[in-house]
Parts: sequence; C-alpha cells; structure tokens
Amino acid sequence: MWLPILFLLIGLSLGLLTDIRVPEAYSDYLSIAVLAAFDTLLGGIRAQLERTFNETVFMTGFFFNVSLAAFLAFLGVQLGVDLYLAAVFAFGVRLFQNLAIIRHQVIDQKLLTKFRKK
Repeated sequence: MWLPILFLLIGLSLGLLTDIRVPEAYSDYLSIAVLAAFDTLLGGIRAQLERTFNETVFMTGFFFNVSLAAFLAFLGVQLGVDLYLAAVFAFGVRLFQNLAIIRHQVIDQKLLTKFRKK
C-alpha cells in the first residue's frame, strides 16, 4: 500500500521542482489524464482496504482509463464539442465515491480496533 503513495510523492516532487510547462493546447488532455490517474489510484487504495487488490487489474485499469480519457478529449476536439467534460464528470463522481468508501473503511477499521480493545 505504501508504494503508490511513495511514487505519488516522487511525482509531485519532480513536478514542483522542474520548470516544465505544458502548452495550453494540451491542458484538456492533461487534466483528464490526471483525473483518470487519481481515480485509478483511489480505486487501488479502496481495493487494498477491502483486501481485493489485484496488480493486473490496477495496471490495466490505469492505462485503459488514461487512454480512454485522452481519446474522449481528442474526439471532442475533433468534433468541436467539449466532450472531455463527460469524462471529467464521470471521473469526478468516481473519485468522490472512492473517497467516501475509503473514509468509511478507515472509520470502520478504527472503530473495530477500538471495540476489540475494550
């Protein structure tokens, strides 16, 4: 469980320490890719807490989500429609659902350990 958090911290550190600028034309693609990556990361944390984590599902889900999101953004640009907003909405809903489930899992685990000690 600590490995994804370690690489998240390394990635954030590298991103903040470097002076790489993303062209404005790619901002839609990058925002969608970041949302898809966070969705997969939180899904992995949720699966770990539920003891159902599978590395293959995590890795394929990560690349599939990012690829699908980038394709939706690309298709939207080609059609002249803000299609990436559909992906933002879908990933946003899943992000908040995963966060809520993670919060419930952590609270339930703390309550169980508290009652076991009594």
